[in-house]
Amino acid sequence: MRNTKACLFDLDGVIVDTAVYHFQAWRRLANELGFDFTEHQNEQLKGISRMESLELILGWGNVTLSEEEKVAWATRKNAWYLDLVMQMTPDEVLKGVPEFLTSLRADNIKIALGSASKNSKLILERINMLDYFDAIIDGNNITKGKPDPQVFLMGAEATDCKPEECVVFEDAVAGVQAGKAGGMKVIGVGSADILNEADFVIAGFEEMTIDRLF
Repeated sequence: MRNTKACLFDLDGVIVDTAVYHFQAWRRLANELGFDFTEHQNEQLKGISRMESLELILGWGNVTLSEEEKVAWATRKNAWYLDLVMQMTPDEVLKGVPEFLTSLRADNIKIALGSASKNSKLILERINMLDYFDAIIDGNNITKGKPDPQVFLMGAEATDCKPEECVVFEDAVAGVQAGKAGGMKVIGVGSADILNEADFVIAGFEEMTIDRLF
């Protein structure tokens, strides 16, 4: 029987859906560079870093920039994104999340964040969720993005747990692959067709219980 001692959560699309804000900011960047991209293409940006996202978008627009220009545009995009994030409220927490995290705490299961976002603490503060987390591993700590397992292995270490004692919650294919590569059980949040490498998939946290961790 598996002994789960920690749960590691991605942020975007798992705790709160900030993907819409990323899409709006990236689309503004693309428009200012003279092209557009679709919400379908935007799905490819889930779970990857800011600079990796920029490279994909520039490829879609067939735009070539110098490294200095790339940094400048990525910085501009982040400022637009943060303007949107600052308007967030606790009402944007996905349904069932606070209740499930509360049940984890009551059962003495550690809670950690494992996100590529460099703005995770700001977002958690805006939605009043920061105090739920025992550890936060994000884009400010890691050197390798998902599907590399670094972010989740660091989360396990930060909660004093072995990888096999951790359960990962992810909404992105790269995140599911990262959790599995780290030797952890992975529960997908979203579509079972897309997240078919996960151990199992939930549509949302309203259907998640402690018993299903084991």
